[in-house]
Amino acid sequence: MTIRVLLADDQALLRSAFRVLVDSEPDMEVVGEASDGAEAVRLAKERSADVVLMDIRMPGTDGLAATRLISADPSLAQVRVVILTTFEVDDYVVQSLRAGASGFLGKGSEPEELLNAIRVAAGGEALLSPAATKGLIARFLAQGDDDGRDPARSERLGALTGREREVLVQVAGGHSNDEIAERLEVSPLTVKTHVNRAMAKLGARDRAQLVVIAYESGLVRPRME
Repeated sequence: MTIRVLLADDQALLRSAFRVLVDSEPDMEVVGEASDGAEAVRLAKERSADVVLMDIRMPGTDGLAATRLISADPSLAQVRVVILTTFEVDDYVVQSLRAGASGFLGKGSEPEELLNAIRVAAGGEALLSPAATKGLIARFLAQGDDDGRDPARSERLGALTGREREVLVQVAGGHSNDEIAERLEVSPLTVKTHVNRAMAKLGARDRAQLVVIAYESGLVRPRME
């Protein structure tokens, strides 16, 4: 199956470079280019994109606003957004995840990292850039309420079974299905089932959103390293 990629960046030169890179891969193709967020939202729908490489800073509707619009549109539920930013260690990291992005990547990343990011996002996995540690993500997610806990998120956790909560904690730790299966001594398929059920109950689009919910609900506490 070919991964359909939409490029959203206000710099034509960067879009051209990304297009050459993406189109060189046999399992993916660029289906459109957008120079602002509004155009990105429109093209994501018109071109049936699987993954949007979204620049965070664009004129008019920026990348964060566009990501929120995509995440809120039921007809775009299959679209995954990877935020591209020059600044990885700042508030944009968590804003992008809260907006509904599957992850983020620095524009200075290696070509293979970018291609891997597209494949990871298309597969529904959470993409956290190697340059941003989980401890940093946790600290940003803890900001907001005095104790970092979102009461509404906490209440929704009540719908999860004990095992689903265990799996959610492992997902928030950045572990893959295979790793979680080994830790909990169950099959990877069982883990996948628990992850999918947790996503459905919590209204999460993908694993990245499960990470956000785990921290904002207080199920997982930030570790200051």
